[in-house]
Amino acid sequence: MQKDQIVVGLDIGTTKICAMVGRLNEHGLLEIIGIGKAPSEGVIRGQIANLEKTKQGIEKAIKEASDQADVDIKVVKVGISGHNIRSSLTVGSIVRENKDIEISWNDVERLTQDIHRTVMPAGFQLIHAMPQDFTLDGEVGISNPIGHSGVKLGAEYHLVMAETEVVNKIHKCIKGTNLFANELILEPIASSLAVLTTEEKDQGVALIDIGGGTTDLAIYENGILKYSSVIPYGGNIITNDIKQGCVLMQAQAEILKTRFGYALTEEADDNTVVSLKGLKGRPPKEISVKQLSYIIQARMEEIIEFILAEIHHAGYLNKIPAGVVLTGGGAKLNGLKSLFMLCSGMDVRIGYPNEYLGKSKFEDAKNPIYSTVIGLMLAGFNTIDERFKEHHHPLEPVAKANSETDSPIINIWDRFRRQTSTFLNEDLNSGTDYKN
Repeated sequence: MQKDQIVVGLDIGTTKICAMVGRLNEHGLLEIIGIGKAPSEGVIRGQIANLEKTKQGIEKAIKEASDQADVDIKVVKVGISGHNIRSSLTVGSIVRENKDIEISWNDVERLTQDIHRTVMPAGFQLIHAMPQDFTLDGEVGISNPIGHSGVKLGAEYHLVMAETEVVNKIHKCIKGTNLFANELILEPIASSLAVLTTEEKDQGVALIDIGGGTTDLAIYENGILKYSSVIPYGGNIITNDIKQGCVLMQAQAEILKTRFGYALTEEADDNTVVSLKGLKGRPPKEISVKQLSYIIQARMEEIIEFILAEIHHAGYLNKIPAGVVLTGGGAKLNGLKSLFMLCSGMDVRIGYPNEYLGKSKFEDAKNPIYSTVIGLMLAGFNTIDERFKEHHHPLEPVAKANSETDSPIINIWDRFRRQTSTFLNEDLNSGTDYKN
């Protein structure tokens, strides 16, 4: 991997489309050199509904990021989410010809490629195939088979699938803007790269990314993604409740929610009133912050119930010692951490995507709203060094590569990197050029 490599993340969200350009600094941390944003007018609950409007938003965001970074952007890492996402478990195995030869990375790769040929449900295609524990000649619970000897190598895989039509729409929008998406990544996986620590993933943790149209869930245990889900409710439904409950315009409701709203009513001041400018010829409208918070808490409790039901369904309600990490734009809601702790009884923290960020002129990039797009860039930098394939497998982070390219963010993607690809992989250096 080259120090001057440029990676571009593209988050096509329900409320915004964000493109971000990054490179590694001299300390091996991610430096943001360009951010582009555009309103997302063609996406509903994480799915593209209007191709033309979505393409226009992508073009605007890419141009802004390109101008700031002074690069010609051609290749992007793209996130996928939406209620079309499905996950399941499957088991696969291969038979090796010589049991006396130690298992290598190529054997694990062969097993994973077999899983990629698994027949999908009608209308769906595979996005990620991630091994859990391995088995070897009947022995179970093997975390890393490389270096072992045996004949029959097997593993349980966590599969993430998406509707083919949804994937095709993303591909059409990207291609329609003269870009190439060399990898499609589930958004909660991307966000986890940006905000979760290795210790949290090892102990057991639930990442909850609250976006505008959806809430993404990813559960980790022993450093492995164990469960993923997308809940078709996000911050926009709260904004709509405020709009209807207070009889306001959409923009006014959004401002009230983000600037004055509380997810926990008891934290709101009883006597605070917000005065909103009325329409032409009409007097200002006064809204009680306390009443506003009643509306927010009622809907937020409902969303939390859906989240806890998913965690229970996954069998992890009492099995995540590291608790919950909230990220995404919805995580910024005042009092949400307290409300979630009250409803769940779990430890909760807000996840900021600053774990692997170096200094840059875009300090606001540490905002939780950028967790997904930063995770997409981190995924682009986490390429396994060819010389270390034989000593590590997709479940264990690769240690230091060499003194020249050591980086805190190298290989945190290796748990997924070589197991997943919706579009053909391509070296980013061949698709992104500096302007003269």
